[in-house]
Amino acid sequence: MEFNNIVPGMTYEREYIVEESDTASHFGNDKVPVFASPKLLSWIEGTAIGTVAPFLPDGWETVGTTFDFKHLAATPVGMKVRVVTELTEVNGKLLTFAVKAYDEVDKICEGTHGRAIIDLKKFLSRVNEKGKK
Repeated sequence: MEFNNIVPGMTYEREYIVEESDTASHFGNDKVPVFASPKLLSWIEGTAIGTVAPFLPDGWETVGTTFDFKHLAATPVGMKVRVVTELTEVNGKLLTFAVKAYDEVDKICEGTHGRAIIDLKKFLSRVNEKGKK
């Protein structure tokens, strides 16, 4: 299957509000109540999904394959974070995104994220078979 409508240059952005459950304290770094890198990774992934999801045929999805980002600045609870993704490369079913994130004061992240386009039915079938082993 070809995905001719998924091309470099596509962008998407989402805004989030940092909550207590998004902090490093919640992820085990008890004394650091600021926006956590694992949550940032999750928001990057969700934004990248939003970049291409509307252009995928029924039954097709994307899954994360690589993450390479720098978390540049701390963000307190209650502040907005804007995550921006730009599709920079399409290599068959492999997608590469440039990612950036900003809070209300600073650029807080930059890097890249890779995703693969998958046939969901085939993918889940393989995963289910793996689970039976």
